[in-house]
Amino acid sequence: MIPMKNKLKELEQMFNLNFDNFDLLVRSMTHSSYANENNTKSNERLEFIGDAVIDLAVARYLFEHINEAEGVLTKKRAQEVCEHSLYMYAKSFRLENFILLGKGEEKNGGRQKPAVIADAFEAFLGAIFLDKGLEEVYKVLNKVVFPVIRNNLDMEDSDYKSKLQELVQSDKRTLSYHIISESGPAHEREFVARVTMDDEIIMGEGTGKTKKEAEQNAAKETLDKLAKTDLNHNDEV
Repeated sequence: MIPMKNKLKELEQMFNLNFDNFDLLVRSMTHSSYANENNTKSNERLEFIGDAVIDLAVARYLFEHINEAEGVLTKKRAQEVCEHSLYMYAKSFRLENFILLGKGEEKNGGRQKPAVIADAFEAFLGAIFLDKGLEEVYKVLNKVVFPVIRNNLDMEDSDYKSKLQELVQSDKRTLSYHIISESGPAHEREFVARVTMDDEIIMGEGTGKTKKEAEQNAAKETLDKLAKTDLNHNDEV
C-alpha cells in the first residue's frame, strides 16, 4: 500500500492538488477488477460524478467562448467529452500508469483499454470535486482539457471531404476513398487512406487514428496540393 500511495502522490503533485481525503484519490484509480480481488471500493461511483462535472465544465467553457445556438453547443460538447476525447486527455499525462488493476485485467491489457482509461479520468475528476469542489477540478481542466478544446475551436472547418467533393462535382468527377494500409497494436491503430478521382487518378493520401480521420487527411492533402497548383498557375500568369 505504501508504494502505491507514493505513486498516487505523484499524480496529486502533478496538478498541485492537496487532497483532504486521500482515500478518494485512491478509489478514483481503483478499477473494479482490483476492487473485486482486494475487497475494496471501485471507482465506478466516482466516475458517475466525474461525468457530470466535466459535462458542466465543458458546457460552461463552450458557452463563454463561442456564440452558437444550443444545438451546436450540444454537439460540440458531445465531441469534447466522448470516450475517445476523455481517453486522449488522460493519455496526455499518462494516467494509465496510476490505475490499480486486478491481475487478470492487467494480463488482458486493461491498462491500455480506452474505456478503462477514460473512466478513470472521469473518476479522478469526480474525486477532486467531492474533496475540494469545482474550482479545484479546474486545475486539471485548465492544463489538459481546455487547451485541446481551444485548439479545436481555432481550427477551420475540418470536413475536408465535403470541400473536395464540392470542388470536383462541377466537372462531374467521382471521388473514391480506400484504406491502403493499417498498422500498430489494437489500441493504437494507424490507418493510411488514399483518395482517387474517377477510380484511376491518385489525388492524395493521409494517415489517422481512425479510418475516417485518415480519409479526411487524404482529402486535406489533396486540397492543399490543388491550392498550390492554382497559386503557381496564377504566379505564372
